[in-house]
Amino acid sequence: MQNSDRVARLLEKANTLPLCPGVYIMKNSAGKVIYVGKSRKLKNRVSQYFQNSAKNVKTHKMVSSVDNFDYIVCNTEIEALTLENTLIKQYNPKYNIKLKDAKSYPYIKITHEEYPRLIYTRTRSNDKATYYGPYTGTATVFSVLTLLHKSFGIPSCNRRFPRDIGKERPCIYKQMGQCCGVCTGEVSAEEYRSLIRSASDILRGNIRETRKRLEEKMYEYAEKENFEAAIRYRNTMNALDKLSEKQKVVASAKENHDVIGIFDGDVCTGLSVLNVREGVLVNKSDYVFGSDRILDESGISTFLCEYYRGKGDVPHEILISFEMEEEERLLIGEYLSSISEKKVELRTPERGDKRALCKMAVENAEQAARQYVSDAERSDTVLAGLAALLGLEALPTRIEAYDISNLGAEHKTAGMIVCEDGKLKPADYRSFSIKGVAGTDDYACMCETMRRRFAHLSDDSGSFSQIPDLILLDGGRGHVSCVREVLSEMDLDIPVFGMVKDDFHKTRALCDEEREISIAREQQIFVFIYKLQEEVHRYTVGRMTNAKLKTLKTSSLEVIKGIGPKKARAILLKFGTLEAVKKADADAVAQTPGVSRSDAEAVVRYFEEHS
Repeated sequence: MQNSDRVARLLEKANTLPLCPGVYIMKNSAGKVIYVGKSRKLKNRVSQYFQNSAKNVKTHKMVSSVDNFDYIVCNTEIEALTLENTLIKQYNPKYNIKLKDAKSYPYIKITHEEYPRLIYTRTRSNDKATYYGPYTGTATVFSVLTLLHKSFGIPSCNRRFPRDIGKERPCIYKQMGQCCGVCTGEVSAEEYRSLIRSASDILRGNIRETRKRLEEKMYEYAEKENFEAAIRYRNTMNALDKLSEKQKVVASAKENHDVIGIFDGDVCTGLSVLNVREGVLVNKSDYVFGSDRILDESGISTFLCEYYRGKGDVPHEILISFEMEEEERLLIGEYLSSISEKKVELRTPERGDKRALCKMAVENAEQAARQYVSDAERSDTVLAGLAALLGLEALPTRIEAYDISNLGAEHKTAGMIVCEDGKLKPADYRSFSIKGVAGTDDYACMCETMRRRFAHLSDDSGSFSQIPDLILLDGGRGHVSCVREVLSEMDLDIPVFGMVKDDFHKTRALCDEEREISIAREQQIFVFIYKLQEEVHRYTVGRMTNAKLKTLKTSSLEVIKGIGPKKARAILLKFGTLEAVKKADADAVAQTPGVSRSDAEAVVRYFEEHS
């Protein structure tokens, strides 16, 4: 069907929709959901897509792929907004924006328990826990966590309380004064929750109030002549003072805002969120959405709902750098008020300090977008250089690298990593447990891997549904030859090259069946290939080790005095099977990392007694 006929058909269907709140679901010719949106008036909104009115490039690209659409009528706009977010999570549409577009951002989580814990996480769940962030990187998260753990004496171990109180002796952190020692039973649940409240205040940016409370506690313990506790509170105050010095004051001391700025570039869109607490800029998060993501008013609403979902710190006022329709602004405010259980308002300031904050957010968003473009151009330069070096006909935008790892003849694993547009794509990584190869034949293992991998090209979606532009193998000409035979059998024409290592197991060249291509003088290409080879090796060895550990039974070793789970796993990894351990002498067992001579003798003695 011609494009004009398709558009006319869709417009005719859109004109039959009701003028009420609801959600629309755009689908392509294969029936796959590519975009989900919501509207106060379904008919008006959906029909706009198929009229001749001007659209931006991103929206036009989405509309050109639409073959049909469904819709769901809702009673209220809030109901439509909630349903829209649910369907986006369910279908993961191509053109909807998602927080993970830039990367999976880290958070600090305070668990919902009798004795709450402070932990690092990259996922948010509806588990009644409180989440703070997202933060710009893991280094920031761990520095904050370290400060909180040491300053307040909050345990950083894996013990769970009250279950583990009194079961084990206190660790070295208690002796160093960096842990309050909940495990001793000397700290009440109420006292511990007070520490958590202080940590929570710090994460919210309420440093002044927390410092005042700590100061009162310090004097209280000093009057009671409990100088050890008083000193601990004093040290905590000093740590807070140092933290305050590093933060930037951008507003009056009583102001709490989140500031959202957007920069809409030709190639991508940048979005920056500034978290201002008590007038201090405590955190900044940048997001970049590619050219295939639609960041219209509906997309911004989706972003805000996702960003604040499950967060424990939603300010009363959110400043936005852009104009938003009054009804949409009130709708988002109502939704955020409902999830935070307090009045939340969105404002676009026109002048003064708040307008300056919005300008700062836009400048950060622009910088993030420009950095994204710069990184992309650098990746294109490397890929173009690689294509020229290998004589490829097209830019290798999708590269798959493979490696084989084994531990004896029983556990053979192949790993596949993916590099897309010059960047690693862990979501597309896959591993294969080799079952059809006897012994440790790497060539046969690689052939089995390729047959299984390319048998899934007919899948509707997923990593296996795409044909790579280039295949790299952790091996030499023999590996290349056997893989090309398999591809020829499957009628596939994909360039294949081996990543050759030197005597020190470092990347030195690429090869096909006839030639070896040195990359030593091509610095950018060398670093790129080295990164791929190290990553595929790391991933494959990790998957193989996990597979091996799942099949090993450690119970027989763990009953031996002095042998815990870690030593048991180390011994079994060294010998491969429990039967091999039983036949080993003390000298051989003692060569296991982490196992002492006395441990080794205990193992040998145990199996002699239970032979």
